[in-house]
Amino acid sequence: MSNQGVSPQMMSFLEQEKKKAAVNEIIGQLTNICWDKCMSTPGRKLSWGEEQCLSNCAQRFFESSQILLQKIGQKSGSGGM
Repeated sequence: MSNQGVSPQMMSFLEQEKKKAAVNEIIGQLTNICWDKCMSTPGRKLSWGEEQCLSNCAQRFFESSQILLQKIGQKSGSGGM
């Protein structure tokens, strides 16, 4: 996509929207993965085990995502991609 004729404000807005879309995608993945892993049969309330599983799953997912993003950043920063 060429930047010709596009205002800096529009470019900034588009960049922010891309970031929001990426965050929403990660949240969707997290929800699907952790739900499938932790939920047996949905009820009115989460059991203690389900709460713990969801919490741990979300924590591990975010940690993994951060590590992955750091590795990608390192590779792109060194011209490795």
